Amino acid sequence: MTDELKFVCTAAGRGLTAKGCGKAQCQLNVHDYMADISDNTTACDLVEVQFKNTRKGYYRNEAHLDLKKGDMVAVEASPGHDIGIVTLTGRLVQLQLKKAQLKADEPLKKVYRIAKDIDMDKYREAKALEHETMIESRQIAKRLGLEMKIGDVEYQGDGQKAIFYYIADGRVDFRQLIKDLAAAFHVRIEMKQIGARQEAGRIGGFGPCGRELCCSTWLRNFHSVNTSAARLQNLSPNPQKMAGQCAKLRCCMNYEVDQYIEAGKELPGREVVLETEDKTYHLFKTDILAGTATYSTNRKAAENLVTITAERAAEVIALNKEGVKPHSLNEAPKKRTELSTVDLATQEDLNRFDRKKKRKKPQGKNKTKP
Repeated sequence: MTDELKFVCTAAGRGLTAKGCGKAQCQLNVHDYMADISDNTTACDLVEVQFKNTRKGYYRNEAHLDLKKGDMVAVEASPGHDIGIVTLTGRLVQLQLKKAQLKADEPLKKVYRIAKDIDMDKYREAKALEHETMIESRQIAKRLGLEMKIGDVEYQGDGQKAIFYYIADGRVDFRQLIKDLAAAFHVRIEMKQIGARQEAGRIGGFGPCGRELCCSTWLRNFHSVNTSAARLQNLSPNPQKMAGQCAKLRCCMNYEVDQYIEAGKELPGREVVLETEDKTYHLFKTDILAGTATYSTNRKAAENLVTITAERAAEVIALNKEGVKPHSLNEAPKKRTELSTVDLATQEDLNRFDRKKKRKKPQGKNKTKP
């Protein structure tokens, strides 16, 4: 472990700090739990800046501005400048660079200044045009007959450039589209293709678990999800239950696959047959979390189902290998420990509770006769 990671892990044990809970958008929000360390920003001049939805950028604070989480800043762009919100400063940005598969020594753009009032006015004017621009751009793409869907439009903070996020199954020749968009909106056009998972993260929402979507809160790198992940976890093969809001298999199906694989190694295989004195049992289903296996006397149907633990199944398999067939799959009943007998004759008389107790007369004061 490097000295940097040791420092971060040590600081993580201090708990949460209020300085790291500044205002930020809900997408990919990060708690800056090192914000209250005095040399956090001086040791590292990297800054993480978030823009619309899930778009983030990493910049250098060469001017050594006193930046805190939640500050609106003007950063270098091509061309002009962009306006974003500071979400992270200091050493933790280096870890975010590794997560984004970027190197800290790569040339990064710089932070110009904390956003002024005039910067914020231009920023609000540009953001007010995004929805109308998206609707009109969809009509232009439809008129050109392009098989693509423009899902979102993001204007740069100074209004000089607009990013059009689109979804397409294949390659799209949008050279004429760029010309038409530039003529219609008089800005520099940038086309960025995203997938269905990225679009769901940008839109946001709640999953079937009741929490916000992983793609809009913390998940940045998307991995392919196969139906084998559902089969290994004994999930329902219903596509509607396995699909997320992006209409693809849910990313969370990959989270526990490794644990299920390790736990499944302790259970017997489906090809293993258990023999008893009078019956032959075939594996019907398994409960990986409970560590149990259910066997049936019919290979293709549920007949005479017996549920046993993985340990008991291993015992029966070992007995069958030795040529021994147990009486049943269930474990042999444990012998009860005999209770020590007590000779009641040597005890006190049992009828002592049936005897009526004589009520004692209340003792009054002695009265003298006259």
